[in-house]
Amino acid sequence: MMKISKLIKYNIVVVLALVQFSYGMHNDVKSLDADVVIYGGTSAAIASAVQLVRMNKSVLIVCPEKHIGGLSSSGLGFTDLGNKEVIGGISKEFYQEVYKHYQNKDAWNWQPREEYGNEGQGTTAIDDEFKTMWTFEPHVAEQIFENFIRENNISIHRDKWLDREKGVKVANGKITSIAMLDGTIYEAKIFIDATYEGDLMAAAGVNYHVGREANSVYNEQWNGVQKGVYHHSHNFQELNISPYIIPGDSTSGVLPRIATGRIGENGSGDNGVQAYNYRLCTTNAEGNIVPFEKPENYDSAQYELLRRIFKGGRHSMFGGGKIPNKKRDVNNVGPFSSDNIGMNYEYPEASYEKRKEILKEHIDYHKGLLYFWGHDESVPERFRTSIKKWGLAKDEFTDNGHWPYQIYVREARRMIGEFVMTDNEILGKSKVLKPIGMGSYAMDSHNVQRYITKEGYVQNEGDLGIEPDAPYQIHLGTILPKQEECRNLLVPAAVSSSHIAFGSIRMEPVFMILGQSAGTLAGMAINEDQEIHEVDYDSLKNKLLKDGQVLSY
Repeated sequence: MMKISKLIKYNIVVVLALVQFSYGMHNDVKSLDADVVIYGGTSAAIASAVQLVRMNKSVLIVCPEKHIGGLSSSGLGFTDLGNKEVIGGISKEFYQEVYKHYQNKDAWNWQPREEYGNEGQGTTAIDDEFKTMWTFEPHVAEQIFENFIRENNISIHRDKWLDREKGVKVANGKITSIAMLDGTIYEAKIFIDATYEGDLMAAAGVNYHVGREANSVYNEQWNGVQKGVYHHSHNFQELNISPYIIPGDSTSGVLPRIATGRIGENGSGDNGVQAYNYRLCTTNAEGNIVPFEKPENYDSAQYELLRRIFKGGRHSMFGGGKIPNKKRDVNNVGPFSSDNIGMNYEYPEASYEKRKEILKEHIDYHKGLLYFWGHDESVPERFRTSIKKWGLAKDEFTDNGHWPYQIYVREARRMIGEFVMTDNEILGKSKVLKPIGMGSYAMDSHNVQRYITKEGYVQNEGDLGIEPDAPYQIHLGTILPKQEECRNLLVPAAVSSSHIAFGSIRMEPVFMILGQSAGTLAGMAINEDQEIHEVDYDSLKNKLLKDGQVLSY
């Protein structure tokens, strides 16, 4: 009887355990923790996570994205580079992995390797000395990021959307937990906001800026409104084109996609955000072409301004850089192109639902533009014929209609942190005493607004490109919120900088550099049982250098 009783008790325990296990299997885990939780799936997020694992820290990536890597794996394969010598650490490792991939002859499935050009963004695209390659296909970049995740056993929770209204719990100046819309809660000692939008930063109550500061705020030269400044060809400079439905008749109404409000004085601040677009991956490789289709809501009247540009003799349409396998990373070119000027101002702070509306409007505009180029009679026939030989690449973004997963968020929120980078630091007028990485690309702002001049013509404003004389250092304080605002958050993407300084910092290689530095700082703070603001800079500097970061040039 005793043996039977014990057996019954044993079976009851087993059954209860199985029921508990089954319950757990059929209900989402509601609370998870790690040393560091990273919100966002950008290249900065991956670099942060890899660094933390190398420092033996537990880390979780929690991200809205299903496909990781941000713009690096969403069409921006013609890298905005600058000086390659100041790109080190995990950022450089990424481009070395690209190089390794394209050393394999099987990687060249749509063109022979020897046919591919070797110039990109002012530098050699394939660098045999450094064993790096700076141009690549989107799916190759995504696979490299996935390899980083797999090789480092990084836990990543995808399709997780931060509850921005009430999901971020803060106590005594520290984030204690963050909750997703599905109810999952994540706890950590330190959090990293690696989103382009700065959603976690904002929800945590950290101060930030959206738009352009006046030059007077930080004693800058190139911030704020810049009427009459034409650094590129993305304007109507010599084209006196009427903005009105009936040319010259202001009573007839204004054409679509031209603002009618008052434009500020030069150097003044506003709420304008430089234009977004999608970096399409296109091809003319026979057998890999998905033709540009007419969108359901196509309205050729949206492109009347482009008709007038063609009539005026400007025909720039299809810009972009060559990437492997007969593909192009297509970017904005000319005064009216894929940059959807003035239509993104609400995006940085918009709700998820509103952002979806803004994204749909951008997609509809861009698809309509592609169809217009190939079919509207105002487009010279030779250009219509030429563009019809191109299409979206069939082997890219295969689960998204071959359209990029991520819009190019060129800027959104920018933290106002312990140190604000300005054009003074970029141009070498002010010293940076605590560098955690370097940048070198031009301060590059795309157009912010399209307006009507006092002479009654249409014009674009905000497109700038100011080259620094030399690579510049990026301050530690750019990734640190002010200590009194939050003591356990790092922000390597929506960094503390002015609008125009961010125009240079925002490049993908730099985001990976800053992501690694953020991971390093978090790891050291945990090791030393210190707060992130209290970690000794010299110790941090030595660790960054040891791990391949470049801090001086």
